[in-house]
Amino acid sequence: MPAAQTSARTFVLVHGAWHGGWCWSRVADRLRAAGHQVFTPTQTGLGERKHLLSKDITLDTFRTDIVNVIEAEELSKIVLVGHSFGGLAISGVADVMPERIRHLVYLDSLVVEGGKSPFDGLPADVVAARRKLAEESSGGLSLPNPPPSTFGVLDAEDTEWVKRRLTPHPFSTYTSKQNIVGPVGNNLPRTYVHCTNPSYAALQGSRDWVKAQAGWRWAEIATGHDAMVTAPDELAKMLIGISS
Repeated sequence: MPAAQTSARTFVLVHGAWHGGWCWSRVADRLRAAGHQVFTPTQTGLGERKHLLSKDITLDTFRTDIVNVIEAEELSKIVLVGHSFGGLAISGVADVMPERIRHLVYLDSLVVEGGKSPFDGLPADVVAARRKLAEESSGGLSLPNPPPSTFGVLDAEDTEWVKRRLTPHPFSTYTSKQNIVGPVGNNLPRTYVHCTNPSYAALQGSRDWVKAQAGWRWAEIATGHDAMVTAPDELAKMLIGISS
């Protein structure tokens, strides 16, 4: 078997709030070109699945979205990457099927412990603003899309590309509880990647929590929050290196 095949990895890349599997296209292209297998599922109610938006969507739904992909594709030894809000889904997957996972990568992620909701991990002013936005825009159904600059996307063409594709995010996922039994990451090999330029301030509490825990690796990439859009070369290389 050629060396390129023996070192091939399987990546499952999970997007964050307002995004969809589409946001990973640049990174996925680079990983596939390097000989790796890549899946970029879209979570219920977002992206091309926006027609499924409802008040019944919870963090359990998002976890099940990813579990079902892993089961249907019969994947194992996966590198499971969660960007931003996607970090909650990968924690859920790690709790129920740790035997399928090689490494967890929390890419500038929100980190929430079992029994808590995403709003428990965000600053009070952010929570209040998002509750108001959801109520005014959709009667509490969803959070409207922020501008791409919120995610550190500043290039004009990238801004238009991201803006066209963002979809309202199911508000109920912010208020539902993270149903995990074990610790975040379930004691699997895990790395937190901080996007530092500019740093997404709302996630500072999650970063501080990770730094206070044992067993976490830490990495940094000098780009904005949407690293898969703004720094796909660097991110692809980092993911390959982390999983080696």
